[in-house]
Amino acid sequence: PGMSDGLDNDDTSEKQPVAISRDLFRGSRAAEMAARVQRKVSPVSAGNPRALPSEETRSATDYSSVKGGLQSRLLEQLSERDLLGADEERIAGFVREFADEVLAVGDLPLNAQERDQLGRDLLQETLGLGPLAPLVLDPAVTDVLVNGPDDIFVERYGQLERSKVRFRDSEHLLRVIERIAARVGRRIDQSSPMADFRLPDGSRVNATIPPVSIDYPTLSIRRFGSRRLRGSDLLRGKSISEPMLHFLQEAVRLRTNMVISGGTGAGKSTLLGALAESIPSDERIVTIEDTAELLLDQPHVVRLESRPVNTEGAGEITIRQLVVNSLRMRPDRILVGEVRSGEALDMLQAMNTGHEGSLTTVHANSPRDAISRLETMVLMSGTELPSRAIREQITSAVQLLVHISRCEDGVRRIESISEITGLESETPLMQEIFRWQRLGRSERRLEGRYVATGIPPQL
Repeated sequence: PGMSDGLDNDDTSEKQPVAISRDLFRGSRAAEMAARVQRKVSPVSAGNPRALPSEETRSATDYSSVKGGLQSRLLEQLSERDLLGADEERIAGFVREFADEVLAVGDLPLNAQERDQLGRDLLQETLGLGPLAPLVLDPAVTDVLVNGPDDIFVERYGQLERSKVRFRDSEHLLRVIERIAARVGRRIDQSSPMADFRLPDGSRVNATIPPVSIDYPTLSIRRFGSRRLRGSDLLRGKSISEPMLHFLQEAVRLRTNMVISGGTGAGKSTLLGALAESIPSDERIVTIEDTAELLLDQPHVVRLESRPVNTEGAGEITIRQLVVNSLRMRPDRILVGEVRSGEALDMLQAMNTGHEGSLTTVHANSPRDAISRLETMVLMSGTELPSRAIREQITSAVQLLVHISRCEDGVRRIESISEITGLESETPLMQEIFRWQRLGRSERRLEGRYVATGIPPQL
């Protein structure tokens, strides 16, 4: 790699490849890679100096190849010693010893600067996210989407853009995915080719590998800031108006049952956390999530997290089981990160049986669709209930529907705050209290305003 294809047929001389010691890669999958590096070197013309690679290009190629081989060997040794799940301090110590040992050999085709850098890079590759580390550390990045080794996108300020970051190949990407999963006690392989987990900083991760993802392994990272967003942050970002925020905060204090609806990435969990800060500090709160994200300031918080099946196909703990269990934990409030199926019935029953002020989120395109989704999810519980009985449960349990969306300009806005007022025949009655009114568009941003409809709530 890095060699020119330029040829001069009049005077052809063969450039000898840089010798890469295969002893470095003994017992490692990277042995084949080292051989391929040598085989890929092509003849060039001595009479055409521009056909020769620069010293800088050769150095970068050698360093990348050597580091890749050593990384494979290092991971194999970590696995052999059962250290992949160890604490970071222990792994860091082993990596430093490994780097010192291979550098002491003295026959690596690296210059002094690369030798100094090798230990740091091996440590970052082992403990961190490899090439993705700069993206995850960028505070402006909210999503990192890896479609393949050289096909990576990030979301900055609500807009997707292609990143210049690259993995060496599919094996490199797969190794990073396996390492991330192993560090949090999860496993991903051909028998379990999908995994959901979270990083130590709370970022949410989804990974798939072949045969589920046909072309390449994929990785999706939903980042969360070093601090959670509060109501004041939503105001500064123009996601909500001051009267709307004040109304929702008072509704939370008055123990109003609330459902937040919206699409993927609309900011439902962020809004849920911002509103939860209005819960009085003397109340016991139980949070239930697929992947723990909510960070609350209150002193009396119990956090529960679901668990997928293990490698033996057992040990699954569902959101529904956690909702049922939380009712035995004497909660004042129950916060469910998202209802997706049969747990909707248990959540509605909890709201109707003394756990007022509970909050949850649901995927939906509008407040009206959110009610339909709740009805569908209640039916997914397997309980045979007539449609009217389900709608009575919904209208009795849920008092406010807050719909948030990510608009085309990338800004997340609360588009509607609606109150459920009852049931007429078999149709739930709703009245909109606040809404976002679109007025037009400037160069990069939608123009509009938040307005009150003038309808007084019945809360």
